[in-house]
Amino acid sequence: MTGISRRSALRAIGCGAVGCLAASPAVTLARGTAPAGTTSEEQARVAIQSIEMRRLGTHQVPVIGLGTWQTFDVGRGAAERAPLEEVLREFTTLGGSVIDSSPMYGASESVVGDLALKLSLHPKLFVATKVWTAGREAGLRQMEASMRQLRVRQIDLMQVHNLVDVTTHLETLASWKREGRVRYVGVTHYTAGYHEAVARIVEAHPVDAIQINYSVGERDAEQRLLPLARERGIAVIANRPFAGGDLFARVRSLPIPAWAAEIACTSWAQILLKFVVSHPAVTCAIPATSKVAHLRDNMQAGRGRMPDAALRRRIADAVA
Repeated sequence: MTGISRRSALRAIGCGAVGCLAASPAVTLARGTAPAGTTSEEQARVAIQSIEMRRLGTHQVPVIGLGTWQTFDVGRGAAERAPLEEVLREFTTLGGSVIDSSPMYGASESVVGDLALKLSLHPKLFVATKVWTAGREAGLRQMEASMRQLRVRQIDLMQVHNLVDVTTHLETLASWKREGRVRYVGVTHYTAGYHEAVARIVEAHPVDAIQINYSVGERDAEQRLLPLARERGIAVIANRPFAGGDLFARVRSLPIPAWAAEIACTSWAQILLKFVVSHPAVTCAIPATSKVAHLRDNMQAGRGRMPDAALRRRIADAVA
């Protein structure tokens, strides 16, 4: 993350409107929390019922997922993994399911797989990862290694990372999909300069999903890629929903706007995420975090009213 940290941004606005909104009973209900005295299982049920779902293939997935870039790339030590164990457990408790990784992300795949096995969470997760190498045989080896590290026999969504040798891998994945080794197939990129290349792939190949950068600070996808995906019924996973953290630097001195209460938001992170997932073409945003407090904050963005066109303009204006 560049610029001011999210923790600093939250602290800077802590004495503003967020303090008043947090005390509102209406906002507490929108958070999906159960009354005091309920069990954790009952609390989880309330959270799951209240989070918004979107279609990915024949599946329904929550609009807020979990990325693992950098955050899950840790060693085997208990102290290193304990915070991530808490994050993963809380993620599913709050109704999350889509978790996204890649061989590019160091140890992230194996950490996700180990923790999911330890916590018996595989049935609750929608596991997405990527192939990131050149050549058919190398791709096969890498995808098989990902399955072993993630501790699964079937990948829910396998994506060609950053379009590396994309045609070769899509041919392999078409076979894997027929065989049931993957449920869905997609392609990814994280820069606007490659959106046209992603669009050409969408037009030429039967992909189920695309993963692209989209945020209130990076809106290039609105011009062609998001309308194209919506027209063809292709799911869109939004990476970089905070523009790599740069958006927190823009809002660090701004109080939470009064209109945030209209969409049940009590932090800028929630406002920024709701901007992303309120676009009609977007299926899911995947902010990454290793902190359970940030995870809880992010998950709130999947609940309550979504911004309409007028509120989306207000968010964009406020951040600009």
